Amino acid sequence: MSYPVFSLAPMLDVSDRHFRYFLRLLSKKTLLYTEMVTTGAILHGKDHERFLDFSEEEHPVALQLGGSNPDNLARCTEKASLWGYDEINLNVGCPSDRVQNNLIGACLMAYPEKVAACFQAIQAATDKPVSIKCRIGIDDQDEDKDLEKFIAILKEAGCRIFILHARKAWLQGLSPKQNRDVPPLNYPRVHRLKQQHPELTLGINGGIKTLQACQEHLQTLDSVMLGRALWDNPMLAAEVDQQLYGLDSPIITAHQAVEAYLPYVEAQLARGVRLTALSKPLMGVFQGVPGARKFRRHLSENVHLPNQNADVIRQALDLVAH
Repeated sequence: MSYPVFSLAPMLDVSDRHFRYFLRLLSKKTLLYTEMVTTGAILHGKDHERFLDFSEEEHPVALQLGGSNPDNLARCTEKASLWGYDEINLNVGCPSDRVQNNLIGACLMAYPEKVAACFQAIQAATDKPVSIKCRIGIDDQDEDKDLEKFIAILKEAGCRIFILHARKAWLQGLSPKQNRDVPPLNYPRVHRLKQQHPELTLGINGGIKTLQACQEHLQTLDSVMLGRALWDNPMLAAEVDQQLYGLDSPIITAHQAVEAYLPYVEAQLARGVRLTALSKPLMGVFQGVPGARKFRRHLSENVHLPNQNADVIRQALDLVAH
């Protein structure tokens, strides 16, 4: 099976199971990544099942783990295998102070041998693909020499799938939000890496906003990952299967997608999930459509009220032009 050419990025408080389910209604082929889940949350959290659970319809879905202890990562991978994830990914790209203090995320780019040990521990615990998501460097690292060293060590350890956020992470002086925008993008570096290592499966992430841009990257690279662009405008995913995978299936409309989401909303409400969480994936659906502001306002003003149900979404839907 070839590697999926398009994926949803792991984003904290965004790539939850509800957003993933909604995106799956729009695209059958997109690889959906979870939010980063730390090994501590899985091994020591009171409700680790909440972090691992997902709907069967979400496949293909990848679990992103955060951690740097090989034994703990292996144990988490074994637990994740019971859920049937299609891929396990190790986070080597998150720049937040909180994860740095636990040696998680982008700071691991300074310790490629440790990352290699982590990768091998995860791979030994699963028969599914294991990937690394990283930056092109951190702080004062050389984007050519140090990235090449990092990739070479991981390649020697057996890693064949990398997703690169095509900008450095600055671990001091920039917030996680600033690290998504301030360091300059360097797409050519990722493309050169593919030319130097054609046998690797390389994906690119960072600042990509259109499917046309995805198609251009895919001339050289194996996959493209979008994050904030999909959150701001989920309907980008509605043409992924046709434009990037060459399928001739019909393109779902925004109205159809929201209506198809309602049975899921009702099922989750019956399980005790709050309507506020279930409505979040819909906030960007009607971007640029007459009535979109009324749609968002109706949801914002009503989903948090007591005893509300899926009718709130139905009422909001009636405010948007077909």
